[in-house]
Amino acid sequence: MMNRVAGMATLHLVDEATAGKAEAIIVATGATESGVRLLPGAQSLDAELDGGLSAALAAIEATGRADEVCKIPTLGRTGVPLIVATGTGRGADPESVRRAVGAAMRGLSRVRRVAVAIGDGSDVELIGAVAEGALLGSYRFTRFKSGAEPSALRRVDIVSAQPSDRAARAALTRAAVIAEAVNNARDLVNTPANVLNPPAFADYARERGQAAGLQVEVLDERALKRGRFGAILAVGGGSATPPRLVRLRWSPPKPVARIALVGKGITFDSGGLDIKHQLMAEMKSDMGGAAAMVEAVAAAAALKLPVEVIATVPMAENAVSGTSYRPSDVITARNGKTIEVANTDAEGRLILADAISRACEDGPDYLIEAATLTGGQMVALGDEVAGVMGSEQFRDLVVGAGTRAGELMWAMPLGAHLRPQLASPVADIKNVTGERWASMLMAGTFLADFVTDGVQWAHIDLAGPAFRKSARGYDQTGATGFGVRAVLATLTELAAG
Repeated sequence: MMNRVAGMATLHLVDEATAGKAEAIIVATGATESGVRLLPGAQSLDAELDGGLSAALAAIEATGRADEVCKIPTLGRTGVPLIVATGTGRGADPESVRRAVGAAMRGLSRVRRVAVAIGDGSDVELIGAVAEGALLGSYRFTRFKSGAEPSALRRVDIVSAQPSDRAARAALTRAAVIAEAVNNARDLVNTPANVLNPPAFADYARERGQAAGLQVEVLDERALKRGRFGAILAVGGGSATPPRLVRLRWSPPKPVARIALVGKGITFDSGGLDIKHQLMAEMKSDMGGAAAMVEAVAAAAALKLPVEVIATVPMAENAVSGTSYRPSDVITARNGKTIEVANTDAEGRLILADAISRACEDGPDYLIEAATLTGGQMVALGDEVAGVMGSEQFRDLVVGAGTRAGELMWAMPLGAHLRPQLASPVADIKNVTGERWASMLMAGTFLADFVTDGVQWAHIDLAGPAFRKSARGYDQTGATGFGVRAVLATLTELAAG
């Protein structure tokens, strides 16, 4: 069985004999109190080598810990020239396997055909995890490297006891769609802001949406003014490249629910007149939420999910010039609320206020919004776990779906005691409190003011998980595409009722 996605390797379900034609084969190891152990899928290969694989792992003192990758040449003793033993740590759940396969793939940039023998091929969820790990781990961003070559990978063979199984084939199709969406989001976030400015980002979203069969609407600065998007215009007013708002709609026949997606699209954040004093070089990643939402709605269409999905994506550059908005300015959002700008470096929540207001006008049943919003998220949860706020029941659904999909999330509270701290003497609300405490929660509290009553909503603060400073698992250094899998998992659960 084969599934092809442009720019990525093909995925195949194969028997053990076909797997022997690969240039390298990936097997899994686990960590135990007594040392490394081979996980199911590797035993037949070990037997073919008369125990040589186990002996080699013992000789090099392999541990089986997560992110440990051991390359073992077979020296002609079997048809595959190279065995790659990748550690899963003490667990062998789908995410541990996904990360392990991804870690192995990061070290195989010159191999064109890889086989993976993990499990017996009967666990459909595990097959999907293996496929995702292979395609995510083989990702390379080489656009701006002279003479650099992308991953050579062209084919991934996944060993299965039943290569023709329909459910397994469907798992490969889903994995390919998800990996394409994640890798596209990675490309967007990795692209520097002198290339990906708001108009360029909007052009990409238009092309991506049209190719996916979505309804597309792009509002330029004139349309934003007519539409009373005062917050987006204020934030983008200091840049030589004007802001945009993109709307992408997937409308299947007889949808079971309507879901609004909103993502923060700050293509670069200087901090504005309250200029940043640190981490500015990473601020090309400040549109990670927008990238995730553009790709999620396109993937929902590719998967033909029976839910209507409408993505509302604001895009702006927070720059410094004579036309920049100022601390103490009062701006009027789309829904008519006035906002005192207490700090121009809290710009993301401003453009989100306009976008959330517009998204709620569609009458959605649910709203999911994602943003690289606060340093407070990173202080509280680090670079692996996103904080999620909003309507408690729906918030918990998103957290559960995202975590099961491999994107770790943690539910955070929004209490009534927080809102008075955003009171302004001159406007309906101010964008920050001026205090450092509970900054992640204060951002969520601000956004809540722009969600229409009755809409179940979740705000995902993915500031840390969106961008890696070092490679691990299936992630290279740089953009992770975080949020795509969590949103798709949530949409899938909502589609299932």
